[in-house]
Amino acid sequence: MASKRYVALLRGINVGGNNIIAMKALKASFERLGFADVKTYINSGNVIFKSDESDPRALEARIDAMLERTYKVKGRTVIRTRSEIAKVVRALDKEDTSDPAWRSNVVFLRAAVDPKGTLKGIAIEPAIERVVCCPGTWLWFVSMAGFSRSQIVKVGRSPLYQEMTVRNVNTTRAVLALMDAAEKA
Repeated sequence: MASKRYVALLRGINVGGNNIIAMKALKASFERLGFADVKTYINSGNVIFKSDESDPRALEARIDAMLERTYKVKGRTVIRTRSEIAKVVRALDKEDTSDPAWRSNVVFLRAAVDPKGTLKGIAIEPAIERVVCCPGTWLWFVSMAGFSRSQIVKVGRSPLYQEMTVRNVNTTRAVLALMDAAEKA
């Protein structure tokens, strides 16, 4: 079986002084799980690796168990393949993410969340925010002036928030670039 390249997007790692994990230690923990070619990107829990495992949900379960066992962190890992990240970046490339009056984020949803169905239950405020659905992901664009009134921000106070992890567009693009570079190495 051929190894596949993945990124583990760890939820809540090194955010706001909570769940502090050194990237060197996290890399070593992934290697102990048997993953190959492990690389981390910035301190917010982005881990690129190769695995023979073909089931992303099985990978999430293994990583979540390791995070709890090793670091006492209740994990909610989101796994994506290189092709899935590439689709998100292609969708981002179709959007204007350069306006400083707007914040652009990528909301990666866990497998149990239906992106379109769940979004139907959220009353998006078109004057201050816009959401584009991609497989397993929302591209979320919000006016900085209306940020605190955004419906997606309100999701942050709901149980649904535990089923997602957010990255900015620059981090998402950088993760894809690192995955591509690792493939060429």
